[in-house]
Amino acid sequence: MGLEQAVRDAFAEQGLLARAVQQFRPRAGQTEMALAVGRVVEQGGTLVVEAGTGVGKTFAYLVPALLSGERVLLSTATKTLQDQLYGRDLPRLAQALGLPVRTALLKGRASYLCLHRLEQAQQDASQGQRGLLRELALVASWAQHTRSGDLAELAHLDERSPVIPLVTSTRDNCLGAQCPRFRACHVNLARREALATDVVVVNHHLFFADLAVRESGMAELLPTVRVAIFDEAHQLNETGVQFLGQQLGTAQLLDLARDLLAAGLQLARGLADWQALAEALEQAARELRLCVGRQAPGARLRWLEEAPEGVPGPGWQQALLAVELACARAMAALEMVSEMAPDFVRLHERASRLAERCASFARPCAEGAVRWLEAGGQLRLVESPLDIAETVRTRLLQADEGAGEDEGGRGRAWVFTSATLGDDEGLRWFTEPCGLLQAQRLRVDSPFDYARQSALYVPRLVAPADPAHSAQVAALAARAAARLGGRTLVLTTTLRALRAIGEALAAHFAHSQAVAVLVQGQAPKRQLMERFREGGEGTQGVGCILVASASFWEGLDVPGDALQLVVIDKLPFPPPGDPLVQARARQLALAGRSAFADHALPEAAVALKQGAGRLIRSESDRGILVVCDTRLATMGYGRRLLAALPPMRRLASDEEFQAALEALTTASTTGLNPA
Repeated sequence: MGLEQAVRDAFAEQGLLARAVQQFRPRAGQTEMALAVGRVVEQGGTLVVEAGTGVGKTFAYLVPALLSGERVLLSTATKTLQDQLYGRDLPRLAQALGLPVRTALLKGRASYLCLHRLEQAQQDASQGQRGLLRELALVASWAQHTRSGDLAELAHLDERSPVIPLVTSTRDNCLGAQCPRFRACHVNLARREALATDVVVVNHHLFFADLAVRESGMAELLPTVRVAIFDEAHQLNETGVQFLGQQLGTAQLLDLARDLLAAGLQLARGLADWQALAEALEQAARELRLCVGRQAPGARLRWLEEAPEGVPGPGWQQALLAVELACARAMAALEMVSEMAPDFVRLHERASRLAERCASFARPCAEGAVRWLEAGGQLRLVESPLDIAETVRTRLLQADEGAGEDEGGRGRAWVFTSATLGDDEGLRWFTEPCGLLQAQRLRVDSPFDYARQSALYVPRLVAPADPAHSAQVAALAARAAARLGGRTLVLTTTLRALRAIGEALAAHFAHSQAVAVLVQGQAPKRQLMERFREGGEGTQGVGCILVASASFWEGLDVPGDALQLVVIDKLPFPPPGDPLVQARARQLALAGRSAFADHALPEAAVALKQGAGRLIRSESDRGILVVCDTRLATMGYGRRLLAALPPMRRLASDEEFQAALEALTTASTTGLNPA
């Protein structure tokens, strides 16, 4: 039986999935996508699929991939989604299909315990903070029995904990085969396991980090794989550009200073003035930071000339030179003791690499790239390509011609999929910057009945630029959330709006026993999402409002009554002052194209669609989307943005909005359909 027929049978009404997976129901769109994936797996080539929310794209690509018997690489956007694929979806499907599939999970270095650095951290008496020592003890206890070394096993370890960089390695500080704990290294064990399995689950960051530095083990893994599938592919371009350029951060300099001092005092005390060398690195990092002056956290400064915008050129160049000289002095001392321990060899390589980057950033930006400075508590100097198109074409697709063919002459199969890949039939927002204009394309609509399940309301508030706008958004959200008993997600486009709306809602519900206000930054993302879901389940009788920005626009999956209202503060156009946005706009203008129509508008459409996608997650969900930006209803380009949204019914007035809220309240307590 061929793969196409096997896929059809699996998704049939009485097929393997229907018999083995609870609540499975055949969906025409899911089967259509699965058959398309099956064809590209059989024949080779590239397929781009936009699969609307509810299509079931995970099963649609996993089933044909598993049934094919081919070696498969799966890449997704986050470590959380990796864990979900590896721990839930793959085992469930392999069992349903009756396939003895061997699977492996492969993450970046920062996800795994480094036994050597754990021992160093335990020996370093300078780590004297009580909380840090307590967490270090917990990690050390867990290290005695963990098999994988994956820090995700430590559910109560905060992802922002300062102990994590102390007990994990980076490409810079890893000793490689010279490490005294190399045989037991969790990173290398994970890589060896990945090379011996049928399906390997990675993430986009790991994939592109390897393309940039050939360090993660993917260089050995990818040539052995015939099928490569990228889920949540809409993040590929922005993830890729982070790794395909070069970066230099003051945090790297401070880490080098700390590790230099620790290794010097432990392994070569008295052979060099390690304290002075470390202090020189720290001082150079501070001077570089002081050159920039006070900046808003996360600010990106354009860098078109010899120095970033607003930074004096001579002082900046002098500070860069001071960093380079501090690295050179450290290198000279490390050369004298390099034979004493592999730690010193690696430290010398780190200092050399940082010195080279300083010299590079002192020269003009490379042609076809963009350079900027990220300011905040630390500095990050970045030079990046504008997109990943050239890399995908030359280092994946063209390099794949011939190299990826099997005995039957079939090339490698590439599948890229997401719920949101653009606002036009050609999906150019995704395919153009990713170098996939020649790929086969398929769009599969969501099976949800949005006109019945949801509504869209555009209230008549002041313009988003008005200082009173955030207060009006908060007031609207407060009234609606009070009526719903929480069940509200407020998505903001800026951190300033996040703070203003979060503070206003917190003050409004300060004495409420029925509604709790959660604001991004109060706790790790995972904890906020769990608390939000718990509020919807009514376990404590307290509903929740979650005010969030950035990553919460996607990846937040809250089916059921826990989320019934999504409020978006304004249209999510890319920030016009961002250096990368400006460089892309200049590139389009030079090509005779419109920066607004060909970049800003598609970006806003995709982001708006992602945010709106938080509302309806299952066939039984009901809810209202509120976009607090009158431009959606009054500007000509609003029609294009509306077309990108699901086909929700429109609410024309506040009276209709209140009636829809009342219907949701009634439905939540009686189970009736609010439509």
